[in-house]
Amino acid sequence: MKGLVKNEKGIALFLVLWVLTLLTVIVGEFCFAMRTEVNITRNFKGQTEAYYIALAGVNRAIGELIRNEVIPPKVTPPKIAGIGKEEEPEDEEKEDRWRINVDIPPVPHGVGQFEVRIGNESGKININGANEALLKMMLKGFGLEDHQESIIVDSIMDWRDKNNLHRLNGAEDDYYRSLPEPYECKDDDFDSIEELLMVRGVTPEIFYGGLKDIVTVFKPPTQRTRVGQGYKVVNADLNRVNINAASKKVLLALPSMTEDLANEIMNYRKESDFRSLTEVSSLVGTEIYSVISPYITLDKSPFYNIISVGRLNDSKIRQGVEALVEITKKEKKGYRVVQWRDGLQDQGEGDLR
Repeated sequence: MKGLVKNEKGIALFLVLWVLTLLTVIVGEFCFAMRTEVNITRNFKGQTEAYYIALAGVNRAIGELIRNEVIPPKVTPPKIAGIGKEEEPEDEEKEDRWRINVDIPPVPHGVGQFEVRIGNESGKININGANEALLKMMLKGFGLEDHQESIIVDSIMDWRDKNNLHRLNGAEDDYYRSLPEPYECKDDDFDSIEELLMVRGVTPEIFYGGLKDIVTVFKPPTQRTRVGQGYKVVNADLNRVNINAASKKVLLALPSMTEDLANEIMNYRKESDFRSLTEVSSLVGTEIYSVISPYITLDKSPFYNIISVGRLNDSKIRQGVEALVEITKKEKKGYRVVQWRDGLQDQGEGDLR
């Protein structure tokens, strides 16, 4: 009997130890699950805060752009020698305007800060209006053979024209209908730059390898100018790019443009925009200017691309927003949102850098 009692006590002790082990595992798993949920909740909270900080950056940028349209920047008059010392009025505040394609210092907001970069679509090549020469320049940096370039250029022009007659190296319905997954040539303007992937000769490697960053489809609205007793409708010149808004990739596409000259233009714009094409000529030299002058302008488009990245203080969490807005007096708010993209990461040219 004594041996039987001892065995029962041993079994009871084993069962107790097994139950304690099981409870320890359950408690550990519960703690791990709770810790995971807490981290997920904390990250979600941080991401939400960062997103709304980025959203604040977009709203601030829109406000600055409307301000620039409503209240044009003051132009400092040149100093005239021999008239005495110039004195600035004490009550005149120094203007701090947000300009396109320049690094805007981070702006504190709530528990974090946002970084904003503003671009203007006039600095891109408009595939709905660019002529053959500009379209060929657009493909300059992709290492394509002349025949490949001709196929893409002619096919872009065939895609957007209204007829069904293809150019020498272009493509119309007969080509697109012969594809494994057939479709028809649009014969109208591009609605988005992604349509380029449907055009003959444009491969994903070309499109995502940089082409998408230097093209646009948004045409500025026509302008009415008074002529005598009537009005004349003036269309924007889509065969030129804005030298103040062009990215380095677009600058390098210009004829005779070198890496050094492109860098000089980018460095010049860090301090101030070009206010006249004469300033461009002085910077690049008359010889280069005579070559690039048919392709450049200072005219801006009402379409602006805004990239805003919100960050939390003492955290690696960040969220980005990209918006394409049109600044227009036709809208009651002074603008309209054309495109919107959440979840942007700040990488590469065209994004924050």
